[in-house]
Amino acid sequence: MKNRLLILSLLAFMAFTSCNDFNRLVKSTDNEMKYEVAVDYYERGDYNHALQLFDLLQASFRNTPKGESITYKTALCYYHQDDYEIAGYYFNRFVQTYPFSRDAEKAAFMQAYCSYLLSPEPGLDQTNTFNAIKQLNSFAERYPNSDSLNRVNQLLTNLNDKLEEKDYNICRLFYRMENYSAAITSFENMLKKYPTTTHREEIIFDMAKTYFDYAENSVAEKQRERYESCIEQCNALTYLYPESKHINDVQNIATKARKKLENIK
Repeated sequence: MKNRLLILSLLAFMAFTSCNDFNRLVKSTDNEMKYEVAVDYYERGDYNHALQLFDLLQASFRNTPKGESITYKTALCYYHQDDYEIAGYYFNRFVQTYPFSRDAEKAAFMQAYCSYLLSPEPGLDQTNTFNAIKQLNSFAERYPNSDSLNRVNQLLTNLNDKLEEKDYNICRLFYRMENYSAAITSFENMLKKYPTTTHREEIIFDMAKTYFDYAENSVAEKQRERYESCIEQCNALTYLYPESKHINDVQNIATKARKKLENIK
C-alpha cells in the first residue's frame, strides 16, 4: 500500500513538473526551442500541445522554411483532431502562402478532402457538398497529372450520388404529400438530370403509381390523359425491366387504369 502511494505521488509530481515546464516554455522567448518541442509533440501525436506552440510561432517564422512547416503541421493537427473546417482553412492558407512548396499539392487535396468530410447526410442541407465538389474539381484542373486523381474522381462520385439520393427523396416526398403534379415534374426532371441513375427502375414504378393516383384525384376532363400516362409508365417498366420485382404491381396498376378508361366517355 505504501509503495502504491509512493508511485502515485511520484507520477503526480512528474505531471506537475511537466506542466510547469510547458508553461515556462510558452512564456519563453526562445522560439527555436518552442519549435523543436512543438514538432516533438506533433510527432508523438500530442496535437493539443503542438497547436498551442505552433500558434505562438506563426508570426515569428512567417515566410520561412519553419513557417512553412508550422502552417502545414497546424493544418494536420486540426485534421487529426477531426476539426475539418479549421483544418481546411489552414490547408488553404498553406497553398496561398506557399504555392511552390513541395507540399502544396498535398495541401490542396487535403483542403478539398476536408470539405468532403464536412458533407452531411442526404437529408440535410447540401451546401458543404456543393463546396466540396467545387474544390475537388478545382484540384483536378490545377493538378491534372496528380496521383490523387483516381481518389478525387471516387470522392466526386460519392458526392454526386449523395445529391442524387437527396433529389430522389424529394421526389418521393412530393408523392407522399399527395402533391402529384410536383411529384411527376420532379421525377421527370430527375431522369433528365441523372440519365444513368441507379433509381431509374424505381422512378418509373413511382411514376406509374403517381399518375394513377393523380388521375383518381383529378377532374373528369383530365382523367383520361393521366390514366393513359400511367399505362405508358407501366409498359415502360415491363419492357425495360422484365425481371423487376414490381412487375406484378405494375400489371395490376395497368389493369385498373384500363378499366377506368373503359368507363370514361
